[in-house]
Amino acid sequence: MVEKIINGTLTSTRAFAELYPFESRFMNIRGHDLHYIDEGQGKPVVMIHGNPTWSFYFRNLMTCLSKNFRAIALDHIGCGFSDKPDAKTYSYTLESRINDLETLINRLNITGKINLVVHDWGGMIGLGFAVRHPERIDKIIITNTSGFFLPKDKSFPFLLWIIKYVRFFAVPAILGLNVFARGALYLAVEKKLSNKVKNALVEPYNSWKNRIATLKFVQDIPICEKDPSYAIVDQVGRNLKILPESKLLFLWGAKDFVFDLTFLNEFKRRFPGARTHVFYDAGHYLFEDKPEETSHLINAFLIS
Repeated sequence: MVEKIINGTLTSTRAFAELYPFESRFMNIRGHDLHYIDEGQGKPVVMIHGNPTWSFYFRNLMTCLSKNFRAIALDHIGCGFSDKPDAKTYSYTLESRINDLETLINRLNITGKINLVVHDWGGMIGLGFAVRHPERIDKIIITNTSGFFLPKDKSFPFLLWIIKYVRFFAVPAILGLNVFARGALYLAVEKKLSNKVKNALVEPYNSWKNRIATLKFVQDIPICEKDPSYAIVDQVGRNLKILPESKLLFLWGAKDFVFDLTFLNEFKRRFPGARTHVFYDAGHYLFEDKPEETSHLINAFLIS
C-alpha cells in the first residue's frame, strides 16, 4: 500500500491492494522520485513497461518470478506512482528513459548479469540499455515492442500520427479526456478486463497534469532525422546484432493493433534461431490476456 503526494494528488493503491500487494519504493533521480517494486531474491529480473501502462501491468509476473528471482519493476517518470513533472522540468525523451533505467540499476547494487522483460516502448528503453551495456545482460524476454524503426511493410498508425503532430486534437484528447489510456483498456486486450483491473491501469493518470507522459511518449516516437530520439533508435537498431539470439525469448500477442506480427517478423529476420511463442488470441496487453501462460514460459526460460 502506498500513499504519496504526486504533484498535489494523493495516490493510493487501497482500491486494488489485493491485486498489487507489493511494497512501494522510491528513488530520487535528478530531482524526481521514481517509484519501483523489488521483490524476492536471486538473479535479477527487471521489467520495463511502455505507454500507457505502469508496474501494475507486471503484477502477475512479479508474483510468479519473485519465488525464484529478484523481481524488479519500475514506473517511468510520469507514469504509475512516480513523479509527474511538467515538460520544462523533465525531458520526456528516450534518452532520459534509458538514463533513468541505468541509474536505477546502478544504485540497486545489482551484482551479476541482469535479465530484462520488456513491453511496448519499454522495449526500446530496455534494448537501449542492453546495447549500451551488453556485458551486463543475461536474458531478454521481448513482448509486443520494437527495437528499430518501422519495418518496411508497416506504416505509422494514423491515430498515433494525429497524437504526435496534431496538437489541437492531442492535448484535449490525451490530457483532457485520457483517451489513450482509457482506449487501451478495450483496444489492447482480447478478453474483458474486470473493473478493478481497468481502474488500476488508469488510476495514476487521474488528471490533466498526471497524463503528461501518455502524450509525450507518443510525441517522442521518431519518424524523421530531426526528431530528438531518432539517433538513439538508429543506434539500437544497428546494434541489436550484438545480443546473442540464444538469450532471447519472443512472446507475442498476434492481435496487437500497433506492434503486430510485422514487428515480430523483423525481429525474427534478425534472430531466426531465437525461441518464439505467438498467442494468436491475444492483443497488445499480452500479460493481461495470457497471465498464467506467459508467466510459465518466462519462468521456464529464465531457469533453463
